Amino acid sequence: MKSELVLVTGAGGFIGGHLVADLVKKGFRVRAVDHKPLTDWWQKQPEVENLSLDLEKLENCRTAVQGVEEVYNLAADMGGMGFIEHNKALCMLSVLINTHMLLAAREAGVKRFFFSSSACVYAANKQTKTDLTALKEEDAYPAMPEDGYGWEKLFSERMCRHFREDFGLVTRMARYHNVYGPQGTWKGGREKAPAATCRKVIEAKLSGNREIEIWGDGHQTRSFMFIEDCLFGTQKIMHSEIVDAINLGSNELVSINQLVDIVEEIAGVELKRKYNLSAPKGVNGRNSDNTLIQELLGWQPSIRLRDGLERTYAWIYDQIVTNAPCPIY
Repeated sequence: MKSELVLVTGAGGFIGGHLVADLVKKGFRVRAVDHKPLTDWWQKQPEVENLSLDLEKLENCRTAVQGVEEVYNLAADMGGMGFIEHNKALCMLSVLINTHMLLAAREAGVKRFFFSSSACVYAANKQTKTDLTALKEEDAYPAMPEDGYGWEKLFSERMCRHFREDFGLVTRMARYHNVYGPQGTWKGGREKAPAATCRKVIEAKLSGNREIEIWGDGHQTRSFMFIEDCLFGTQKIMHSEIVDAINLGSNELVSINQLVDIVEEIAGVELKRKYNLSAPKGVNGRNSDNTLIQELLGWQPSIRLRDGLERTYAWIYDQIVTNAPCPIY
């Protein structure tokens, strides 16, 4: 067991739960915090100090960081496009979490502070085409991020930067690009495209109704990063000397139609596609340029989209056939 105590916020959620489990395997002492009741956490490690705290409140952030040397701040109110498109104010309120966590971390003498940002910070005018040029870190400025969620993430990046410059708090930031995998939300409105697609294909296969609804025209493009690649990259960035926000994502670009193709192939079905052009679909194209992280850290994703989707599909299939409750953010 390593002597330093590590804090993971958002630990009751998808990425946070996986990160806690990974840190425990590596021998770290971990304090896990989330605003949800412990009964609603996706993953709970018995050897971890698990706390249910609302981190929008400064006093709770001070409690969370007591005795901590490193902070992974993953806490946020978020979800897939269906959620963030209709909950801009809730998404922006997450700025209270990062602001208060930074204040508490500075007061407590935390050595390193990681903030999970998002590809939603990128300027909308760089994402108007489906065959876009992959997004480089500098493409976040001039600022024109996703309304609501993207603005909160971009503002919080600036907060991290200025706490480093003005107060000497060592901050690190990664811009996540569409993380997916088992133990994630797969229904209820907060799910992202890979999980939603797996669920829809499974339900069509089990019901015999060979149709699937696709949001938008299906031509919009994205890249998706498997959770294991995200965990490895996150910890590499945390312990690096990279002070500015950096891309962490796959550069394996696919259209939503191609995503459906892959899941249909995994399921062994072919479905009739119905396109809902009035549903939220986000930007036309978004992909991660990994040049910088490859140069500085030698990192690149190791898990192909097809392989990650097979594992995600199998997990969601088991949840559906066993009527298991779906975890939410």
